[in-house]
Amino acid sequence: MEQIAVIGLGTFGISVAKELSKKGIQVLAIDTNEQKIQEISSSVTQAVVADSTEEKTMRELGLADFGAVVVAIGDNREASILTTLILKEIGVKNIVVKGLDDLHAKVLQKIGADKIVFPERDMGEKLSEMLVSPNIIEKIVLSPEYNMAEVVAPQSFIDKTIKEIDVRAKYKLHIIGIKRKAPYIKDDGETDFKEELLIAPSASEILQDGDALILIGTYADIDKVKKL
Repeated sequence: MEQIAVIGLGTFGISVAKELSKKGIQVLAIDTNEQKIQEISSSVTQAVVADSTEEKTMRELGLADFGAVVVAIGDNREASILTTLILKEIGVKNIVVKGLDDLHAKVLQKIGADKIVFPERDMGEKLSEMLVSPNIIEKIVLSPEYNMAEVVAPQSFIDKTIKEIDVRAKYKLHIIGIKRKAPYIKDDGETDFKEELLIAPSASEILQDGDALILIGTYADIDKVKKL
């Protein structure tokens, strides 16, 4: 049976590890946070507390014999790059890495990452396809714990930037799009409104009254924002 290791147990890493396990894959979950390891231990084949930037540790875990290793480390690009380099050095055959931005991706490619994924960007692309062709919704499958939902921006979010409201840190949610009614001048000179969709909005985007946020996260975390 194929073995896959997942390094980094943020939202993306946990989702990947659990989904692989459901598909019958033997999954080794790795993180430096003991609490995260305890939480996922019952859902994967093995879960260990380990520092992926230590080459000796990675060798001892036998990762070179795994079919693939997913580097799902979040915002620590140094750890992500060093981990990828070590995995390449010890002979891992297939290294899949979560990219943080285009520059990070270029570095990862240079040091030997086999595939780089952008979970939020990829979901944004799928969302735009879904809105153009509504029947594509059937092809977008999230895990039982995770959902994609449209939520009207709470008043406490209005006139603030995405960076300021920081739903990622406060609610463990990702904003992958914003639906907004934008004014325009009709042929007869009257003002009307049309709906616009901002895909993968920047951190500096200011939320406006009436905006609808397209969120990805757990059902429980999305409900917290709905109740604000």
